[in-house]
Amino acid sequence: MKIAMVSENASPLTPLGGQNVHVAELSTGLARAGHDVTVYTRQNGTDQPAVVRAPAGYRVVHVPAGPLRQSTAEPPPHLGEFTTFLERQWRTGRPDVVHAHFWMSGLASVLAARALDVPVVQTFHTLGVVKRRQQSVEDAGPPERMRLERLIGRQAARVVATCSDEVFELVRMGVARSRVSVVPGGVDIERFTPGGKPARRGPHHRIAAVGRLVPRKGFDIAIAALPALPGTELVVAGGPEPGRLAEDAEARRLLRYADRLGVADRVRLVGQVGRADMPALLRSADAVVCTAWYEPSGLVPLEAMACGVPVVAAAVGGLTDAVVDGVTGTLVPPKRPDAVAAAVRTLLADPALRDAYGIAGSDRARCRYSWDRIADDTYRVYQRTMPAPVIGTETG
Repeated sequence: MKIAMVSENASPLTPLGGQNVHVAELSTGLARAGHDVTVYTRQNGTDQPAVVRAPAGYRVVHVPAGPLRQSTAEPPPHLGEFTTFLERQWRTGRPDVVHAHFWMSGLASVLAARALDVPVVQTFHTLGVVKRRQQSVEDAGPPERMRLERLIGRQAARVVATCSDEVFELVRMGVARSRVSVVPGGVDIERFTPGGKPARRGPHHRIAAVGRLVPRKGFDIAIAALPALPGTELVVAGGPEPGRLAEDAEARRLLRYADRLGVADRVRLVGQVGRADMPALLRSADAVVCTAWYEPSGLVPLEAMACGVPVVAAAVGGLTDAVVDGVTGTLVPPKRPDAVAAAVRTLLADPALRDAYGIAGSDRARCRYSWDRIADDTYRVYQRTMPAPVIGTETG
């Protein structure tokens, strides 16, 4: 199958964010299965060639639209140029299916594909209506985002939700349930394994948290749990490079909060951690805590589970799909530091329970969330957008 993957704002060649990793790994899995995959992402650097063949076998086309710098506008002013480029490309080499990631990619894909009769599959990754509910209005994106997401959801041939909770949001937006499929994100089970060397650590118990340094990730909730967890350190991985943490407003806010609670000596913000170093960090933890206000994907708990580390997670979004409560970890009510502390305390007091959760988590990650499995599930969604074959009948 010839697949056009559209990720306007997140290149698979720089896999540091959740969407970047998702697009890179999904494209890898589909290419490994023999499909012809081309990822379209915006060119934002002078040293980027027009077309790159990724080592995993898929192509990346850098679309020359807009200035050679990262745009923070939503939607960006160059989206029309991006759309025109896609339509021109697809007229000369029509794909069988287009898979758009995030709402801006979806808008460009629906507009570019409509005259070519190419089905569009949409993955939103995050929804504006959920962000607006959980964050301040200023942080939730432009008002037109929600209107455009409804339009995209209704125009797309299929919508892929990354978690069960997202299905209900899509239906409320007016997307027919019959056109929604749930396909979660996956985990690299060759990289994230229980075996391998853990990162160095001191004599304290260690809990780890991973994600972008933004308020909705709820790292302050994990910090607030520390007073009830004596002898335990919290390592937070994410944000800018370590040398630039002092410039980051959220990092400064978290450290001030830790100081106010008297636990600053047990909170370590380590900044951005590369993919190659992340498994060792996760293995060094007694537990990984996921305390986001909402989380559409379950990437962090999946990577922790694949490494054989138990998870304590807020019962929100994709976390409720990834973590099996009482089997691979513990689900707690969101925004409840006391519940986080109680769950972690139980795990720290019981090494056998930690081992049991770790073994079950590793098995679940390998069996259900390998990227080959996710790619196969996604391909089946693509097949559902294809016209049914015409079955001939014999006459005479």
